Amino acid sequence: MPVPARRTSLLWLLPSVLAAALVALPLVAVLVGGLMPGSDGWQHLQETVLASYLVNTLALMVLVGLISLAIGVGAAWLVAAYDFPGRGTLSWLLVLPLAAPAYVVAYAYTDLLDVSGPLQTQLRSALGLGIDEFALRGIRSLPGAAVMLAIVLYPYVYLLCRASFAGRSAAPFEAARVLGLTAFHAFIRVALPAARPAIAGGLALVLMETLADFGVVDYFALPTLSTGIYRTWISLGDKQAALRLAALMLLFVLALVVFEKASRRGRPDARDTSRAVRIRLTGSRAWLATFACALPVTFGFVLPVVILLALKLTSGGDPLFGRRFIGYAGNSVSVSLAAALAATLLAVLMAYSQRQRPGKLGDGLIRIGTLGYALPGMLLAVGLLGPLGVVDRNLTVWLRDHLGYGGGLVLSGTTVLLVYAYVCRFLTVSYNSVHAGFAGIPEAMDAAARSLGAGRMDVLRRVHLPLMRPSLLAAGLLVFVDAMRELPATLMLRPFNFDTLATRVYRLAGDERLAEASTAALTIVAIGVLPVLLLNRLGSRR
Repeated sequence: MPVPARRTSLLWLLPSVLAAALVALPLVAVLVGGLMPGSDGWQHLQETVLASYLVNTLALMVLVGLISLAIGVGAAWLVAAYDFPGRGTLSWLLVLPLAAPAYVVAYAYTDLLDVSGPLQTQLRSALGLGIDEFALRGIRSLPGAAVMLAIVLYPYVYLLCRASFAGRSAAPFEAARVLGLTAFHAFIRVALPAARPAIAGGLALVLMETLADFGVVDYFALPTLSTGIYRTWISLGDKQAALRLAALMLLFVLALVVFEKASRRGRPDARDTSRAVRIRLTGSRAWLATFACALPVTFGFVLPVVILLALKLTSGGDPLFGRRFIGYAGNSVSVSLAAALAATLLAVLMAYSQRQRPGKLGDGLIRIGTLGYALPGMLLAVGLLGPLGVVDRNLTVWLRDHLGYGGGLVLSGTTVLLVYAYVCRFLTVSYNSVHAGFAGIPEAMDAAARSLGAGRMDVLRRVHLPLMRPSLLAAGLLVFVDAMRELPATLMLRPFNFDTLATRVYRLAGDERLAEASTAALTIVAIGVLPVLLLNRLGSRR
């Protein structure tokens, strides 16, 4: 008996339903927890530190956003609009800071610039002053944290703006120059407004990552929503107050999602295919442009890596380098690889089901399923621990009563929750890459394969997947590296005595053993370079 067409259509929605349910579970848990009556701990937070959490979070986002815009937009305009020595090399080097997690960069600069660091020690020695007479204490502060985050996150703005500026129409810009505007004023009055959607989109990504940061603000002892959730849940053990803080963070996330969606409107008309020619700079202006583009790369990637290498070579690095260190790396690789495979598989099924049965319902489910990238790891962890803890206890009791299971909790004692959080958080990354791969395959190929008797899954397996190998590789790599460097969700959801490279760096840096943390930090950075270069290559094709 044939399956009704309506039921068949609903079956194609199952992957999108699953993705939406995965992301919706922690969100609903946070919302329900935030609406429940407040505890005594919540009352105490309101009277003492809640205001500082909100003010510091907002101030950090504003500062990081402004600095990232200045660096990202400026560098993108120089690379796209001008020709100067080293432009081609710098155009991809400017993306490299994304390979270094912000907390790793913060650890490196703290070792260099702290009161007891080599820079201030040498200055005091040269000036003949004591530590009580000369000591700069600005690095572990709100502005210091903003700088650390901005020099790592500005490539989000740079990548989108570079593509926008490079594809700009020649006519409006040249008309502005003919009317007497200088190149700078033409940039302000013509190019910048035309690139507004790209600028806003990049800024939204920067602000999302700033809101999600835990490593930098925790190391600098800044009270923000992220550190507040962690301390309230772990140190104080007040789950209800932590859920309320997570609900406040969710309001920030929703505001950023609305902002990002609104930024997509108003894209310039692309019917004029003429492209503006880059202006060749000469003399001191050319070298000044080279210096301006080299500066973010130097401070965001080169200098931190040099500091970490120096610490590794002078101190020997991690004392557990060997079998124990390989175990940390193996833990990182195993959970990251599992998340990459799961996220890529789910993304393929989502994108293919929407290709087969397009519709508003499927679009809405995919929009919910890909909301996870906007959710901070801390928020996901808190949202998962509550409801899945109840499920875990009931499941363990059922297994014990019916199957004779004699172990501990089934989910909480394994890496299942950790991989779950990674998939929720980074499904957007894999879906975007996979969706772009499907978009490059003409639908006529599907029809031709179907006319030869191939079923829909045969078309996917024998036609689409072979053609989409680059997109699938990009999706898996990007999720893998994002999971390798994810810190807050890993800290909250990892099983007991399960350390990854990220948690190893965090623990050693928290004990002020920065030299020992250099080995794991360099490993994370080295692994992150290849996908970042891949991301740059994909972005340059747009």
